[in-house]
Amino acid sequence: MANSPQALINKQDEDLVRDFHHVWHPCTQMKDHAEVPPLLIDRAEGVYLYDREGNRYMDVIASWWVNLFGHNHPRINQAIKDQLDKMAHVMFAGVTHQPAIDLAEKLVTSSSPDLSKVFFSDNGSTAVEVALKMSLQYWLQTGKPQKTKFIYLKGGYHGETLGALSVCGLSLFREKFETVLPQNLEVEGPDCLRCPFGLKRESCNAECFVPMEQALEKDHESVAGVILEPLVQGAAGMNMYPPVYLKKLEEACKATDVHVIYDEVAVGFGRTGSLFVSQYHELNPTFVCLSKGITSGYLPLAATLTTDEIYQAFYDDYESFKLFIHSHSYSANPLACAAANATLDLLTEAGFMESLKPKIKAMHEQGKTLRDLPWCGEFRQTGMIAAVELVQDRETLAPFPVAQRVGYRIFLEGLKREVYLRPLGNVAYFIPPLVIEPGQIETMMNAAQDSIIAVLKGN
Repeated sequence: MANSPQALINKQDEDLVRDFHHVWHPCTQMKDHAEVPPLLIDRAEGVYLYDREGNRYMDVIASWWVNLFGHNHPRINQAIKDQLDKMAHVMFAGVTHQPAIDLAEKLVTSSSPDLSKVFFSDNGSTAVEVALKMSLQYWLQTGKPQKTKFIYLKGGYHGETLGALSVCGLSLFREKFETVLPQNLEVEGPDCLRCPFGLKRESCNAECFVPMEQALEKDHESVAGVILEPLVQGAAGMNMYPPVYLKKLEEACKATDVHVIYDEVAVGFGRTGSLFVSQYHELNPTFVCLSKGITSGYLPLAATLTTDEIYQAFYDDYESFKLFIHSHSYSANPLACAAANATLDLLTEAGFMESLKPKIKAMHEQGKTLRDLPWCGEFRQTGMIAAVELVQDRETLAPFPVAQRVGYRIFLEGLKREVYLRPLGNVAYFIPPLVIEPGQIETMMNAAQDSIIAVLKGN
């Protein structure tokens, strides 16, 4: 075939041919690479990725939202090297080690005051699975076995294992597995761009909370917990909503005896301008799920934080068999914990969070280049997360059809401009490493503007 991957790539790099023979990439239609081969990245430094030919690409999505301090950071590198000389791994059941002890203490100290226990796992989906299972087992062991349902928001995303998919509000991810998923309760959530009340997120009182309030009133006896992404629904296209919604949620859940689960996998560790959403806004969840930025993209690690009240429901003589029935081979991997400790040390250094403020301001100001585009339905920003939602008509907010593949075409145009964008459908978003400089932010926004114009001019 003239357009087969082999025919396309043979002249470029034999390793790419081997990639096509053996590697199946996530969330990727592999047939696309029959025309456009994947980038073969050879090294990375700071906010840049470099391919085999030496071409440079600004990593404005932090390699799937995980990289906080740029690639190849010397302090994180050294922390991993130091730990490697001592021990790479040991099972974390009946054995402990200093990196995990230190990390748990740092997470507890930096989080909401009621969170005092840390359960380690290895990715965001499993951090969510842990919270769901802990909640279910807690209610079982405290005399309320009928509390077996979870409420989740339309547009919510919490991972792609089956338990996490059962609380996913995006049909793209769950529809092919619907027949085997636990039946939980979806509730209409905030949609500030298309607010049915005609209000603005900056000044509303979360009038959109009514569906959640009604669901809790109706079903609280069978509901174990409510799970959501605080402030920003990532996979929904960086859908952003105000903290007052979270305040109302906690009040309603407390009144109805329902757990609150915050999935801060994507929004934690400085992404919204503070270390954690729940801590900054003085919230008191039952569980907080963490991953992605926890090691600044170096190694897989996740943590589920919870309260002593939850912990005590599992604390008993062995014969009661109330121990938490969950385990991971790589729980609290020492190398990953070392990377996480170095990451948290960098995040909590005096002045670091303050240093984000001019960058947040620069993203807002440079976003004007995108606000002025004729296809901009909304430019929105929460801290170091920004997004532009592209529409066919600014009055009706009618989206571009899926078949036009607007996001994919913008991604290709971005590569031509040395910027690695990966839009979510019609939403081009920016979650750069926190160490990005204002001048690089300007470059990022200008490249995005030029890429969008190249794709949509004439529409």
